[in-house]
Amino acid sequence: MKIILWKGLANQSLEYFKIEKKEGSLKVNSKIIGIQEDTVFAVTYHLLIDDNWFINEFTIVTEINSITTSYTGKKRDCAWEINNIPEPELANIHYIDISLSPFTNSLPINNLVFKEKVPQDIDVIYIDILQGHIKPVKQRYTKLDTLSFSYENIDSDFKAILTVDHNGFVEKYPELFEKIGQV
Repeated sequence: MKIILWKGLANQSLEYFKIEKKEGSLKVNSKIIGIQEDTVFAVTYHLLIDDNWFINEFTIVTEINSITTSYTGKKRDCAWEINNIPEPELANIHYIDISLSPFTNSLPINNLVFKEKVPQDIDVIYIDILQGHIKPVKQRYTKLDTLSFSYENIDSDFKAILTVDHNGFVEKYPELFEKIGQV
């Protein structure tokens, strides 16, 4: 089991993250609280990840300015159901990106086989917690050295250089997140 505490820099948040290996899978339980402008939020998410770092299930419960919303995702073979509704445009996607957490960058970082300075494009289910949107996006990861990766959201032209630890967990995500503790 590993516990990490991340600080959100752009949205003044704290994330208490726990990951453990159980029954051949990785199970994640995390809690985030924070504020962005006039929006106060609390988020709890649970992920089931296979040994290849592919996401198989997620449950996200949000409370934003006292309004509660739940999202569930289940992969059935290569197809996804979001809130029990089949979503064909998400077929064959193996990763998610939760907007308020740096953890989901660890999924492709730990799954893909990288050669230094060779970019890899992937499809991701992007979950924008504060806006309440779930949509497919294209992202690009490039290994710069052992502990640094370039991350790009191809759809929005957003770019960042991520620093990770030896387990592929984000230590620094400039202007957005930084790891402040772990056990």
